[in-house]
Amino acid sequence: MIELAEETDLSMFGDDPFWLIVLKAVFCFAFLLGLVLVSIVMERKVLGWMQLRIGPNRHGPWGMLQSLADGVKLMLKEDIVVRGADRFVYLLAPVLAAIPAFMAIAVIPFGPKDDPVNIFGTETVLQLTDLPVALLYVLATGAIAVYGTVLAGWSSNSTYPLLGGVRATAQIISYEVAMGLSFAAVFLYSGSMSTSAIVDAQEDRWFMVLLPVSFLMYMVAMVGEAHRPPFDMPESEGDLVGGYLTEYSSIKFAFFMMSEYIHTVAVSTLMVTLFLGGWRAPVPLSFWEGANSGWWPMLWFTIKVCAVIFFFMWIRASLPRVRYDQFMVLGWKVLIPIALVWLMLVATVRAMQNEDYEFRDIVLWVGSGVLVLLLLSFVVDVFRDRADQRLEAEEAAKAAEPFDPMAGGYPVPPLPGQTLPPVPRRPSRAERVPASAGGTGGHTTVNGSHDGKGGEDGDA
Repeated sequence: MIELAEETDLSMFGDDPFWLIVLKAVFCFAFLLGLVLVSIVMERKVLGWMQLRIGPNRHGPWGMLQSLADGVKLMLKEDIVVRGADRFVYLLAPVLAAIPAFMAIAVIPFGPKDDPVNIFGTETVLQLTDLPVALLYVLATGAIAVYGTVLAGWSSNSTYPLLGGVRATAQIISYEVAMGLSFAAVFLYSGSMSTSAIVDAQEDRWFMVLLPVSFLMYMVAMVGEAHRPPFDMPESEGDLVGGYLTEYSSIKFAFFMMSEYIHTVAVSTLMVTLFLGGWRAPVPLSFWEGANSGWWPMLWFTIKVCAVIFFFMWIRASLPRVRYDQFMVLGWKVLIPIALVWLMLVATVRAMQNEDYEFRDIVLWVGSGVLVLLLLSFVVDVFRDRADQRLEAEEAAKAAEPFDPMAGGYPVPPLPGQTLPPVPRRPSRAERVPASAGGTGGHTTVNGSHDGKGGEDGDA
């Protein structure tokens, strides 16, 4: 059992020579960029396969070089800076959006810290570095990335980019709260905020199994954090043209697109590290004695990351975009309350485990607490339903009363359930009898009414 106050041993980090640190940093950069290129082509191929259409098939074998061709095309397009923009901030925003996404990969472990590999005669760990508060570092870099989208929308000096930047701010703030609460349960079970220690704590069971609610909450929060469909409201073309990207072109536009995919890869690596066992081999490969030693862990880690990226594409092909108000209600009124209750239950279980309570007693107390919460929620729902029924009855009674739109001296539209009185209208033209041409044999209509006299009176 891991005590909450136990110190994490990070002595194996910080002793690498300078050339090896640079080499590992370049590898992390290349790993991200390589997965970004693969993700772009993979997304178009997967969407084409799921929607029964042809994906990229022109550039390279099976269209695999389509991302490279798109990058070259974007770099050769005309670079436009809108006249009313704040030029310095306008050019700085794409950099602020892309760089923080690169920084998170520095603390992600690609292999075990107690089984180093040999690189050009030097023993080293398959991880650039680690910190006692590594996950707080990841949250901090993710929070910095929002400045790129906000400043892009503000500096463009245009309405739709500004709306996209404001949406991105509210979205990231609301879903970072739920994401942080899902992390808190992982902290409690692993006893550390270090990424390598969290992976070590999943030796017996992955946290996806131990903490299923945290896993599901992070699954939703990471999609909202990365602005991926169906939660891509900051750049939704249906109502914002292109959101904060509207006034960007050429390489600056490519930076924003790259930052979105880098962010997708970063949250995927974080999901693998926190909930899917990190670099550990999945069952049944884990039964092989050498599966988690040497360079093999890097392969398992990459396969898991690609599987999570495939999940992003799967939900994009399956789910329509939700309304922005629905998305914010999901974050503030659903995810955060559930995360708080779940965190309280996890903290209770961990405290009882540290006090050496038996498993039966833990299940009894926690089950009783859950039962009490369910009963309280049932009572609240009953009273809420009665209040709704009383309100509906009052509205129906008001609707039954005669409604006079001019009672206050000026026209007032009807409330729901009320109906306007019929408007008095003059008789239609079809009900009137037209006068004969010669003035005989019929009735003459004067001022819209029949005079009831014969033809002689009409002649007179």
